[in-house]
Amino acid sequence: MLTILTPRHGKQDVLAKGVRKITSHKIGHVEMFTRAEMLIHTGRDFGLVVQAEMTAPHLTLRDDLTRGAYAAYTAELLDKFTDTGEDEMSMLFALMDETLARIADDSDPQLAMRYFEVRLLDLVGFRPELSECVVGHEPVQPSDQFFSHAQGGVVCPQHVGRGSSPVPIPMMTLKLLRHMQRSSYQHVKALEISPSLHEDAERILLGYVSYVLERRLQSIDFIRRVRHAK
Repeated sequence: MLTILTPRHGKQDVLAKGVRKITSHKIGHVEMFTRAEMLIHTGRDFGLVVQAEMTAPHLTLRDDLTRGAYAAYTAELLDKFTDTGEDEMSMLFALMDETLARIADDSDPQLAMRYFEVRLLDLVGFRPELSECVVGHEPVQPSDQFFSHAQGGVVCPQHVGRGSSPVPIPMMTLKLLRHMQRSSYQHVKALEISPSLHEDAERILLGYVSYVLERRLQSIDFIRRVRHAK
């Protein structure tokens, strides 16, 4: 059983019969975190993979444990935010396809993962408000602010007492997240991001994602175990 994402037919659960057999023509073409062209026969309950040809193997995601963990997180995140059978997901497909390639090949795969989170939240309707206070609606000033998971955005210091337990968000973290919202990946990729800034952006985004989904993603714990083992 495979879960696949397609640009025109959304997320689908399909069967790849006999794929584990050494003699199968599909073996090696239906690996995790790859792009493949498939011929699928529509069945009563599940589609049946008749043919498969891998077009982007992303070998690094299987050879490098950290990059593989990041890929698993992006796949789980997309899976939780989408329903099987949704049609016309071309933008999500393009984002996932680009992100897997970036995590596999870029020098800073963690940045590719953060950019994915910001863009995914936009596409699924949970874009965080980073330009104005979600309580008073005044423009956010260039200083340290607070972020409310429940209200989905920045709360300025003067309105901190009117939200539900906002957390601090330093000015540099806010600037980075804003830049990700409005800029192409090529512009974001040109930045030099310190480990502490990476850590803080992760704190804000993971907190918000977990609140929206009302659950903690399993892949987050795996990523942290991988980091701790290094």
